[in-house]
Amino acid sequence: MALYEHIFLARQDLSQAQVDALAAQATEIVEAGKGKVTKTETWGLKNLAYKIDRNRKAHYVLLNIECPGDVVAELERQTRINEDIIRYMTIRVDEHETGPSVMMRKNDRDRKRRSEREERD
Repeated sequence: MALYEHIFLARQDLSQAQVDALAAQATEIVEAGKGKVTKTETWGLKNLAYKIDRNRKAHYVLLNIECPGDVVAELERQTRINEDIIRYMTIRVDEHETGPSVMMRKNDRDRKRRSEREERD
């Protein structure tokens, strides 16, 4: 089966529970098509580079998917219909990244730097 990374941006006014429900809904679509989601990461609420549909921020979610291509087409169709998702992107990859993604490592590094700075002050 092919490997994909599916990232979607959810509206800023959603709660974290609603964002998790969107990720669970995407997982159900993949599993219904005999695929599997190997990793789900929620990157949190982040600023957008520009306004999208009057949103200045969005909840970012990454799904690592292993499934056939027709399942990805169905996932994108369902994502396109959903009004809570403002942008999405699916990329075929040769292999999934092991461990946390670059965004999660960046958050950990920033948190560590902030705590070191506070200790010095």
